[in-house]
Amino acid sequence: MSKLISLTLLTKPGCHLCEEAKTVVDLAIDKFKSENSSENPIELKEVNILEDQALLEQYGEEIPVLQINGATHAYWRIDSERLTKALAELLTN
Repeated sequence: MSKLISLTLLTKPGCHLCEEAKTVVDLAIDKFKSENSSENPIELKEVNILEDQALLEQYGEEIPVLQINGATHAYWRIDSERLTKALAELLTN
């Protein structure tokens, strides 16, 4: 039985770290999919914190923030290997 893996990337326009994070996340997803014969779908949602006052207040100084299934995985710099490993661990849980 497959379960959805939900990734949320909190960003804002003009943020160079956010642009880098998006690239890293995309590459990690591609690597994960190529290394795992999993049917678990991965959904990536990018959220502009400037459009949500609560998110802006909570994460304004920490973006980009990457959440996996609603839990914060990383902020500022996203590590591709760490993300790929976290995704793989979800398959065993």
